[in-house]
Amino acid sequence: MSVRFGTGGWRAVIGDGFTRANIRLLCTSLAQQLQTDNKAQQGFVIGYDRRFLSREAAFWAAGTLCAQGVKVQLIDEEAPTPLIMFATSNYGLGGGMAVTASHNPAIYNGIKVFLEGGRDADETYTAQLESRADALEAAGQPLPELSPEEAKAQGLLTLIDPMNAYIDSILNVIDIDAIRRRGLKVALDPMYGVSKTALQTVLLTVRCHVDVIHDRHDTLFGGRLPAPNAGTLNSLRNYVSEHHCDIGLATDGDADRLGVIDDKAEFLHPNKILVLLYYYLLRYKGWRGPAVRNVATTHLLDRIAEDFGQACYEVPVGFKHISGKMQQTNAVIGGESSGGLTVRGHIRGKDGIYAAGLLIEIIAVTGQSLSGLWQEIEERYGSCEMTERDLTFSPAQKETIQNKLLRDRQLPDFGLPVERVSYLDGCKVYFADGDWIVARFSGTEPLLRIFCEMSTLEQAEAVSRKLEGFLHKK
Repeated sequence: MSVRFGTGGWRAVIGDGFTRANIRLLCTSLAQQLQTDNKAQQGFVIGYDRRFLSREAAFWAAGTLCAQGVKVQLIDEEAPTPLIMFATSNYGLGGGMAVTASHNPAIYNGIKVFLEGGRDADETYTAQLESRADALEAAGQPLPELSPEEAKAQGLLTLIDPMNAYIDSILNVIDIDAIRRRGLKVALDPMYGVSKTALQTVLLTVRCHVDVIHDRHDTLFGGRLPAPNAGTLNSLRNYVSEHHCDIGLATDGDADRLGVIDDKAEFLHPNKILVLLYYYLLRYKGWRGPAVRNVATTHLLDRIAEDFGQACYEVPVGFKHISGKMQQTNAVIGGESSGGLTVRGHIRGKDGIYAAGLLIEIIAVTGQSLSGLWQEIEERYGSCEMTERDLTFSPAQKETIQNKLLRDRQLPDFGLPVERVSYLDGCKVYFADGDWIVARFSGTEPLLRIFCEMSTLEQAEAVSRKLEGFLHKK
């Protein structure tokens, strides 16, 4: 039970679960799986973020894989997760790995595994890795490892820098000329993470005026959670307001998620970012195709899709489900309410840097501010307000909640007509008027998450409180 994957890779507390021994167990099992799948000879890419032990862990991983005969290309500088996914695909490799715990607290680190083509490893694949790691641990045999010098000498380890190719891939698909004509003023907050080089280069290339905050290397992330949400972006909000910026952009620790402060210095919920992008691509760019969202993401996407004669598909939480459904349906966009999204034609995973470039393009091409375009969308499709609540619990409480909600399938009387209930991922109640509430256990943290979307914030909060009280009631 040393290595267990959640919805966003394997994550563990540094020095507890995230140890050299467990990293080597995982990488030995990964090498075996690559060989079984005949992918080992295609090569493998490894990158790492700014967290404590990330660089060291990347070399431990490389040495373990190389000792099993897997050729490794290592990005030996801080690398955004979407850059690593891009490299996996662009170089035609058999797989890839990001050493990161994404937006988790600073005491965590972890590993995200990518398959051929740069997509997130699915549950079937990660379950195989877990099983192999368990067997290796039970056997207790020494695991071979090569030093960086030995691996290089044997031609098994190569240091690479795919940053320019990645940046060019973004510049090639956004409207550079339109953005250059606007001369936009942008505030950038990497949240002490890894987005600065790539995102600042993109913004400066399209002639934006860019100011950067929180860009130094700090493994404690300034004492805050490296997640771009309403509670962590007060400094960026103040900067946008005081310096009259057109937009404020923030990325999480590994730059696959995006947070936005709009022209009114208000936090733009990730749901709104998804809606803005989908609406823009359909109405202003003339694209056609469905959208994909998870169970906890706004149904405004459904309304827009229907208006343009398209479909919107719902999947469980975990970006691997989104990217898989996008590939299956040739969807225009896929995303989640936590800030991750991707667009057709780019990498098959979340990319906060590319999403930021597209938002800049929206302002330039439409000639509107983000707040102005959002008003246009609300006038056309109505408004939705979402609340998010996180419940902590003891192991005993978790079992009680699981039994009540998922085994016995008990629910409170919400006082609203219910259309149907789904257990695709947790428990989701669809009300007859199109509103909904979902409760599910987090795959990355010990939390029960409740998301509720209604026409008003007051309604959403009232319905959420009713479910929370019911679940805690003995």
